[in-house]
This record gives sequence, structure tokens and C-alpha cells, in this order.
Amino acid sequence: MTQNDITIYVDADACPVKNEVMKVSARHNIPMFLVSNQWLRLEVGPLVQKIVVSDGFDAADNWIAERADANSIVITSDIPLAKRCVDVGATTLGPTGKEFSEENIGMAVAMRELNAHLRETGESKGYNASFSKKDRSRFLQTLETVIREKSKH
Repeated sequence: MTQNDITIYVDADACPVKNEVMKVSARHNIPMFLVSNQWLRLEVGPLVQKIVVSDGFDAADNWIAERADANSIVITSDIPLAKRCVDVGATTLGPTGKEFSEENIGMAVAMRELNAHLRETGESKGYNASFSKKDRSRFLQTLETVIREKSKH
């Protein structure tokens, strides 16, 4: 597989690393899609397509999942979308640089369900840790590594 065979999909509505993905995409000449439920006010280059889906439940997730395959890199913090993408062989990364895989996606789904239950019962307030410079750096390093690995095949 060459870099020209790779496509990047970003679940863009709440993604904190959109700009970083666009820079990496341009550097490696990899097309990418920013998929969201609303228009994003971002300047994008020629390799980036902004896709605005309906505001229906999971519309952005469905758009990405229907197109993702083994040549794809998907950026999302949405665990159900990550599972759908892992299931079709897409390389799937969270914005903190965590790579979802067949080995860890089941635990991620279980933890999501447990945390949802704890929030519903009031046992947890559901606060997420803030996104840090370290998270951004780890994400960029992981994305570069994934692109190099995919390009070798």
C-alpha cells in the first residue's frame, strides 16, 4: 500500500486535533474527509473535503463507517464508531493518540457502557480530563507512525 491508497476520515464535530490531521495529511499527500453535523469554519487545503451530514442521530458516524476500510485511518473519540471501524479493519485513533484495535476495543466499549451507567445512576458526574499538549503530541506521533506503517504495505 502506498500513501496514495490511504484515506483519513475525521469525526470532526468535537475533534481537538483537526488542524494537526490536516497538516499531516498535506505533508504526506493523503486525502482526508472532515465529517460533521454542521459547517466548520476552517481553511482547508486541496486534499481536504468537508462533509456536512444531516443532523440525524449518528449521521456523521454512519457516513464514516460506510466508507472506512483497511486502507483508512479514522480519527474519533466515539467508541461505537471506533468499534465499527476496527471491525472493518480500519486503523482507528482517538485524539489522544490511543489506537483502538481488536485487542482493546471490547474493553473500551465495556468501559463506555459502565461509565454511562454510573452517570445515569448519579454515581459519577462524567467529567472528562482536559485535552493537554502531551495528548496532542502523542496523537501526532501515533498518526505519523501509523502512516509510515501503512505506507510500507
